[in-house]
Amino acid sequence: MKTILALLSLAVTILALLTLAAITRPAVAASESSADAAKPAAALPAGHVPIAASPADIQLTRKGKVLEVIDSPMYTYLQVSGDKDPVWLAAYKIDVSKGAVVRYSDGVAMSNFHSKSLNRTFDTIVFVDRVVPEGK
Repeated sequence: MKTILALLSLAVTILALLTLAAITRPAVAASESSADAAKPAAALPAGHVPIAASPADIQLTRKGKVLEVIDSPMYTYLQVSGDKDPVWLAAYKIDVSKGAVVRYSDGVAMSNFHSKSLNRTFDTIVFVDRVVPEGK
């Protein structure tokens, strides 16, 4: 019984120290960040955006004409004309019509993706961060 109480006491002490360290760490980080601010930022490769980028900062490097639009509760699936063949895109729900020309960001391609909400499997689909109809 004494062993269990000793272990519990040790665990509480460790948690208290970790909490204290987490509370005081931002003050230390703030003093370090002022020194880091003087350093030049590392350049990112072309087309890459910082993780903290806002949606407006995401580069729309691709363009295509919308051939088909399928809405689901959370996403909009778009088939757009690509460089060679049509490409399926998935983006957070947007308002776009068939025939519109859109610009979109690079994304992550997935093969044999099955959408449960559509009960459909796409041979290849690209999940993108941003799609914007041209002119907006």
